[in-house]
Amino acid sequence: MNFKSVFSDVRYKLSVNIISLNVLIILTFYTWQQQGLTALTVLIGLSSLLAIYVLFDLFSKQQKQISQILTAIANGDSTLGLSARHPLRAQFSQVNEQLKSSELNAQSQAHYLQTLLTHIDIAVLVVNEHGAIIKKNPASERLLGTLAKQVQALGQLGECIQQAEQNTKLTINWQKGEHQDKLSVHITCVTIDGEAIKLISIQSIYLALQAKEQQAYKKLTKVLTHEIANSITPLTSLSQTAVGLMPDELSFDDEEDKQDLQLALETIAKRTAHLDEFIGRFRSMSQLPPPNLQIISLSELISRTLKLFEIQWQQQGVVINIDLNSDYSLMADAAQLEQVLINLLKNATEAVSELAEKRINITLHQNDSAQVSLDITDNGSGIAAHVLEMIFVPFFTTKPQGSGIGLSLSRHIMVQHGGDLTYVKGESGACFRMTLS
Repeated sequence: MNFKSVFSDVRYKLSVNIISLNVLIILTFYTWQQQGLTALTVLIGLSSLLAIYVLFDLFSKQQKQISQILTAIANGDSTLGLSARHPLRAQFSQVNEQLKSSELNAQSQAHYLQTLLTHIDIAVLVVNEHGAIIKKNPASERLLGTLAKQVQALGQLGECIQQAEQNTKLTINWQKGEHQDKLSVHITCVTIDGEAIKLISIQSIYLALQAKEQQAYKKLTKVLTHEIANSITPLTSLSQTAVGLMPDELSFDDEEDKQDLQLALETIAKRTAHLDEFIGRFRSMSQLPPPNLQIISLSELISRTLKLFEIQWQQQGVVINIDLNSDYSLMADAAQLEQVLINLLKNATEAVSELAEKRINITLHQNDSAQVSLDITDNGSGIAAHVLEMIFVPFFTTKPQGSGIGLSLSRHIMVQHGGDLTYVKGESGACFRMTLS
């Protein structure tokens, strides 16, 4: 409401009346001093009294009107207690429209921000100086699980938030149930309405790091296989040629020398041929095509793959426990997922091969994040703690005849599907989990 113009008008009228009254008083006093008590003096004096009355009356009316307007505003009276033709009524209506428009804009912006916080995948927390979580968005519980009222319940993450005294960026490992994650955390310290609060944004970077890691391994593998293949190919050719060129009538002082030479050349030829096959398997990782996504039945895919091992399991006496709670339809490359399953089932079969009681459990379930997980668990000796961090690294293997490509390639396939392949620690045996969104 434009009270500034109203009060300016009041001040102007009061100022005019006060100046007029002062002039009349001065004139009355001057006339009385110069001419004594005359008719003119009396007239001026009466005029002064009249001016005083008018000034007091005007002041009283203005005070009453201002009080009336303020009372009407407090009571929500849009008429302000004024007549319909009073100019303040029109001005107040304009101010009301402006306030309503501003309120609608504020509500629209608040709704937009609330919708944005609801739909983004980044967790957002607002924490006061006492460590209480005063605001959170749905993504925070999707990422971190059910949140308590205090950040202390968040363990290492809560400690980092409480200890932050200035704007901070950090990454921490996070464990949600059996799911391992890596979080990027941004902490901003601000003061709003005199209260010190912390704005925290949290984002999972686990899959992004996995994708970068797989891409780096892919480039490294491509370079290594190319360089090694360039050296092996001519060696293979030369050794085979040398074996073929060696005539039967070639004689040595010692016949065993001829046999040793022939054996050496044949060994070189065989080993270079094996190395060439070995490099070919590595090349399959660097040249893995993008998944050909189609709608598939996960239960049918699992059942079809298990049939490949039925005879081997029967011969070795392996007991298979299958728990497929329900079927799931997914967009995936059936051939690539089947290759992952074959690798994992082959590893599990080898892990129990020397045991008297051989068991492999296959469990399909859905986790709290609406992700489909397939667990392949064996009752073997498990994986030693000191090699856990290396099991998905290309070329690394603990098997005498292993190539070190199976698990790395399998994880690469899962990452390309937007999922992951992880090792789940258990009391005994090994458990590998395929996770798909």
